[in-house]
Amino acid sequence: MDDAGFMALALAQAQTGFEEGGVPVGAVLVGVEGRLLGAGRNRRVQQNDPIAHGEMDCLRRVGRLRSYAGTTLYTTLTPCMMCTGTILQFGIPRVVIGENRSFAGNEGFLRERGVKVTVLDDPACAALMQRFQRERPEVWAEDIGEVPETPPTGQS
Repeated sequence: MDDAGFMALALAQAQTGFEEGGVPVGAVLVGVEGRLLGAGRNRRVQQNDPIAHGEMDCLRRVGRLRSYAGTTLYTTLTPCMMCTGTILQFGIPRVVIGENRSFAGNEGFLRERGVKVTVLDDPACAALMQRFQRERPEVWAEDIGEVPETPPTGQS
């Protein structure tokens, strides 16, 4: 399977997340020789878990690997700083991004540290995220760490 095929799998994860009421970011990790190791999606809303971004969920579902050499992480949206840090921590050498128009993310930071970054500029990835941002702007703001208008219940 090629980059477009693996991105289609990540996009299917994002679509499922959207249908579940969550943030539509999906990811898949592919190993040596193009073997699919696992898939995940942003589950922050569904699991009430502040760090369950798509890339993080994917890596959790893959489970522990002794080495990430030769792997490629496919993600529908440019990784945030938390996910970027995880990519760097485990030495994932290649990241393929579905789109970077909806969120600038940290592509430069990844590249500066030797990660090969490919941006597909996939119209379907962009359309799903743009729909989500229009329909649920408050959840999007929360997901990228923007300060909400009002504090969460029980806090001041």
